Amino acid sequence: MKIIFSALFFLVATLVFAQEQDTSWKQFFPQETLDALQESEDTLALLAYGIVNDSFPEHRFGACRRLIPTLVNSLKTPNSFHYPFERLLSISIMYPPDSSFRIFSWQLYVDKDEYRYYGAIQMNTPELKLYPLVDRSFEMTGDLEQLELTPEQWYGMVYYNVQQTDGPDGRYYLLFGFDAYSFFRKRKVIDVLRFREDKPVFGADVFRHEFGEGRSKVVSWRKRRVLEYSAAVSVRCNFDPALEIIIYDHLLTMPGQDGEGTNNYPDGSYEGYLPKDGVWYHINNVFNQTQDEAPRPFPVLDERKKDILGRNK
Repeated sequence: MKIIFSALFFLVATLVFAQEQDTSWKQFFPQETLDALQESEDTLALLAYGIVNDSFPEHRFGACRRLIPTLVNSLKTPNSFHYPFERLLSISIMYPPDSSFRIFSWQLYVDKDEYRYYGAIQMNTPELKLYPLVDRSFEMTGDLEQLELTPEQWYGMVYYNVQQTDGPDGRYYLLFGFDAYSFFRKRKVIDVLRFREDKPVFGADVFRHEFGEGRSKVVSWRKRRVLEYSAAVSVRCNFDPALEIIIYDHLLTMPGQDGEGTNNYPDGSYEGYLPKDGVWYHINNVFNQTQDEAPRPFPVLDERKKDILGRNK
């Protein structure tokens, strides 16, 4: 009964939130179609809430199984790209600046050391053009930063930002994501998305690292960046629009606590990437000075009520 009341409260809150948003997208839908989409969104909002918040594994798995065909059926509606699904607060829906596509992603908690991710890329077309994303990260071996992946072999995560860059071989997109990974270790990832013959491909040599100087200088390339760190800390990894660079915490390997073994912790300094001619050049130290202590797990004045997955903090 508590779950039902909490879900109803969640739905009412999101309805109020949605009323304050821009409604110009409604022009793409006749009223009958709009009513059907809104009814479907009500169902999707309850299922998405259950995936993240239900305490019973069988309920979370069942909600996830139901959500996928329900969402796909909604997206089959003509011009569905313009429908914002504003009430799906526990599903990430990200758009690049050029609005050429949008990407859905969400997390399913399996147990303390296992998470599964689900997602899809919807292209900005009147008729549905959808690429399901199949999480195969649990099967991946070797250097994750050197793999080129397809939608059928996706490194699953929840995306929290998308940036676009025009490179020598055309436009590509940087996808910033979070992978809960395991009980002791979390990951933040900067993946690269490009379209080859209109099909999504993940991973491209756009991150340039230089070592040494003059004739001894060595250049290496990475197709994505993967930052693995202790679950006890918070790590910054995002594009900074004011500085127009990527900034992320510099990590040091240190002994952990409570049985986690050695792990990576931020030391208060920052690395980053500077864009130049469509390539991202590594910066060893973004700022000249460092902090006296590593950043707190949560900002002192952070009053946000929900985390990236839409859960109450």
